[in-house]
Amino acid sequence: MMTEKYAEMLELLQNKRYSELMRQMDTLNPIHCAEFFEELERPQQIMVFRMLKKDMSAEIFAELSQETMENIIRSVSDNELSAIIEELFVDDAVDMLEELPAGMVKRILKTVKPETRATINRFLSYPEGSAGSIMTAEFIDFRRNMTVSQAIAHIKKTGDDKETVYVGYITDEKRILQGSIRIEKLLFSEGDTLLSDIMNTDFVCAGTHDDEESVADTISKYDLPALPVVDAEGRLVGIVTVDDAIDVIEEKNTEDMEMMAAMTPTDKPYLKTGVLSTFVKRIPWLLLLMVTSTFTGRIISGFESALSAFPVLIAFIPMLMGTGGNSGGQSSVAVIRGLALDEIRPADVFCVVIKESGVAILCGAALAVCNLLKIMLIDNLIFHMNVGTVAAVVISLTLFTTVLVSKLVGGALPILAKVTGLDPAVMASPFITTIVDAVSLLLYFGFAQAILIK
Repeated sequence: MMTEKYAEMLELLQNKRYSELMRQMDTLNPIHCAEFFEELERPQQIMVFRMLKKDMSAEIFAELSQETMENIIRSVSDNELSAIIEELFVDDAVDMLEELPAGMVKRILKTVKPETRATINRFLSYPEGSAGSIMTAEFIDFRRNMTVSQAIAHIKKTGDDKETVYVGYITDEKRILQGSIRIEKLLFSEGDTLLSDIMNTDFVCAGTHDDEESVADTISKYDLPALPVVDAEGRLVGIVTVDDAIDVIEEKNTEDMEMMAAMTPTDKPYLKTGVLSTFVKRIPWLLLLMVTSTFTGRIISGFESALSAFPVLIAFIPMLMGTGGNSGGQSSVAVIRGLALDEIRPADVFCVVIKESGVAILCGAALAVCNLLKIMLIDNLIFHMNVGTVAAVVISLTLFTTVLVSKLVGGALPILAKVTGLDPAVMASPFITTIVDAVSLLLYFGFAQAILIK
């Protein structure tokens, strides 16, 4: 439906029916307007952007891609640029500045008001990935000696400039956070009631240097519309809203998925990333995995005697390695997810090992029995592979042991990574598979030499 809408708006632009185009954009969500901008040619983007109302242009600007932002910044005057930045919420302005080239950042900071520049610089000084770097300074705050009527009047006076008005925060004269109150509670309270009598004093908050992921987890855990952020002295300096928390969670999940697939994380969309940039992100991991995989080749060459005596064993190497890698991958993904959600902690390593051992024994036994029946009934009778009973037992025993080891390795390695300060996602399928491949071959040829070769 939106595709048809964008086509209709583009036709209005091409026919120079600008007033009607603006009326159409007034009815759209800023995100949809930003999507429409991405469909336009660069000169058209500037033309349409200059027609927008000041407040609307800021809302749309915050949703644009970095490339389109840069195009607009290059094309507008300093006064136009200043008007845009002044209308943006501080956290949106900071997010934008963190992504733009240094030259553009310098120009933007030069054009805005001194007080705006001071606020932005303060936010930019917080470490990347901290609560301070993603919070916003636009929030509703009250004094504890205010009445409900005074609080509502304060919201009406200042609420338009705030990012969210679902919750208000009560502070004292030194701006020390005292409590919070939901706006709907104000609406259903008597006008002369003091906020100190109805505010919530059992609140959670974050420090400016707390990790942004822990902040997002707290918002999710307590189902909060926003989380207050305080400095080292307990003064309220900002809030992290739920939409910012969602962005953090999405970014972290994307980063974990890329690392689990053996890729260096990138913050650009797939189609906006060049071939060379994608190559640079992927090739180091592929080289590392290729080098580590050479160990499996050395293991195979070290057991030539077993292979020459029983060449049929070669046919089952891919099955053993693949099953081992898949088993380890299942465990590692489950544990990585548990660590990310704080359902699993490093101290739970023994519980994880016990659980994965039980699962591995059941899975390994089931796979070993099915594999033994497959060899005897299908491989021998239908494909005439002539695998002896003892060799079939060796293959199935190796399969059972490989699944057991794979699940233990897959469950333990992410926790080990967490303890050593690495991202557990690094220990996902590619690395687990490489380790398990080597282990499965050692087990396979070890059993073959001990049982088959006298």
